Amino acid sequence: MVFYGYFRSSAAYRCRIAFNLKGISPENRYVHLRKNGGEQKMPTFTALNPQGLVPALEIDGAVLTQSLAIIEWLEETQGGPALLPSDPLERAEVRAFAQVIACDTHPLQNLRVLDYLKGPLGHNQAQADDWCREWIGRGLSACEALLERRNEETPFCFGETPGLADICLVPQMFSAARFGVDLTAMPRLRAVERACNALYAFADAHPSRQPDTEA
Repeated sequence: MVFYGYFRSSAAYRCRIAFNLKGISPENRYVHLRKNGGEQKMPTFTALNPQGLVPALEIDGAVLTQSLAIIEWLEETQGGPALLPSDPLERAEVRAFAQVIACDTHPLQNLRVLDYLKGPLGHNQAQADDWCREWIGRGLSACEALLERRNEETPFCFGETPGLADICLVPQMFSAARFGVDLTAMPRLRAVERACNALYAFADAHPSRQPDTEA
């Protein structure tokens, strides 16, 4: 396996956590989203992922894109702890939680969205940061409510062990901290984040621990 990522990409961060939980160490190749006009836009990378986004995972000549697809492929083909529950209803609940983040929250703070806000739309950095705080806050508030209505306190989002929901949550919490989102009203999310980051699989995947990290 060859994994293409960037230290601060939330989507790549999710995959790193999943690899660690599954005990898999792919070969890593780094795609800098800022240098050279964005290495993800270069033909050598868009040949792998026509969207020009990280991550991408090469497997025996095939290429997987989209972090949730990569993680579900890992779940279906690799050993290690389960990332999704066996019950179909619970699996759907976990997927729904993950998609609040991966489909409806994170894309609004994606680099290409922020570049468009600050470029063609003419917003300044402070306005772009306000945009991020607004949409990250809304998304995480919904996640807090989803956990509250379960009426069951567990160390991780949906049980006693981490899974897909936690894999998506922790990178989004990292982004929330970067943009100064007020998380005071989200005690369950903060507790889950602490439980996750106490585990090697999550701590080792942190952006600050990656070979391509920058200040």
